Amino acid sequence: MTSEQKGAVEVITFGCRLNTYESEVMKAEAAKAGLDNAILVNTCAVTSEAVRQARQAIRRARRENPEARIIVTGCAAQTEADTFAAMAEVDAVLGNEEKLKAEHYRRLPDFGVSAEEKVAVNDIMSVTETAPQMVAHIDGHVRGFLQVQNGCDHRCTFCIIPYGRGNSRSVPMGAVVEQARKLVENGYREVVLTGVDATSYGTDLPGNPTLGLLAKTLLKQVPEILRLRLSSIDSIEADSHLFDLIAGEPRFMPHLHLSLQHGDDMILKRMKRRHSRADAIAFAEQVRRLRPGFAFGADMIAGFPTETEAMAANSTLLAEEIGIAHLHVFPYSPRPGTPAARMPQLDRALVKARAAALRAVADRLQAKHLAAHVGSRQKLLVERNEMAHTEDFTLVAAPGMKPGSLLEVSIGGHTGRHLTIASAAADAAA
Repeated sequence: MTSEQKGAVEVITFGCRLNTYESEVMKAEAAKAGLDNAILVNTCAVTSEAVRQARQAIRRARRENPEARIIVTGCAAQTEADTFAAMAEVDAVLGNEEKLKAEHYRRLPDFGVSAEEKVAVNDIMSVTETAPQMVAHIDGHVRGFLQVQNGCDHRCTFCIIPYGRGNSRSVPMGAVVEQARKLVENGYREVVLTGVDATSYGTDLPGNPTLGLLAKTLLKQVPEILRLRLSSIDSIEADSHLFDLIAGEPRFMPHLHLSLQHGDDMILKRMKRRHSRADAIAFAEQVRRLRPGFAFGADMIAGFPTETEAMAANSTLLAEEIGIAHLHVFPYSPRPGTPAARMPQLDRALVKARAAALRAVADRLQAKHLAAHVGSRQKLLVERNEMAHTEDFTLVAAPGMKPGSLLEVSIGGHTGRHLTIASAAADAAA
């Protein structure tokens, strides 16, 4: 969760990078509407825990700001509008399309709308286009997030996000290039392409351009981009242009976050995933043949319905075989209305235990990844809170260094969670 304030409108953001990006759009649209003394809560619906945290944040916001107007939006508001509308602390509930338009921030009593009309949530499946939202600055971040896609056409059995985001739709390539130019003009040295299912980019556009082609075009037409990174991808959709970038473009960062979800083929089928265990391994091997030292992050779910001990062990084995440096583990959370919620469920204590076991594996793999960097020279982008990231997205403590700086340093050690610097180079890397 992040909380950013701009003037008299505060935004509390949960969830993904796309939500972070959209929070900037929300602030601009709220300002157009003349909104003040307001708190916008941009929610996430990935897990029931994310929804619980949002409700908790809303109650805390009301206690601490009794006179403020609280507007709830995001994926949880889209999928559970009535839940949030029933909260006495909430003044308005907006859907994922509505939150990006100033007119909907006027749906408050002092803008002439009655308290009974506080919900504005449309049928997200009726949305067929993603309007390019121009965001020139992202509060609190030195990396510029750039939305290229929204929604998802796939229906994984555990996932509620398509019902919060709608079907896949892409931002036209020209608009993406224009937005990237604005970001670099405002000093962003790294651009991160974001989307709900980013590798499905272009299937709804003339000529069906791919995510890899979009990235190639960006780097060609906006040469001032020093570092280009992708958010989470579905490796089964990787295209030849993406492999070209991995092999031959140093500005394309050597890190990808993979939506793996599990390491057992039967569970992957029950999840309705489109890749197999062998597909994931083959992708990682191909990438590292093209660019040795490439790092991977991944999402995995522990305790999915019907998961046996042997199936759970296959997730561990897959993470180890690929060598996942940054493994995000989610205990399975049944989401209302999804097919997986109707499958035979594991005991919650067992789900938590399996998640804890997989997190222990993640810690071990992370420590191994960190140890391999000790003694090396690394180029860092310094971020806030005196931390930085290497090109392969490894976290580094950067005490006393200016956010936004791009430096080359020697790595002296690690804490098990991040790298530590032996000495900083006198000159910036770029």
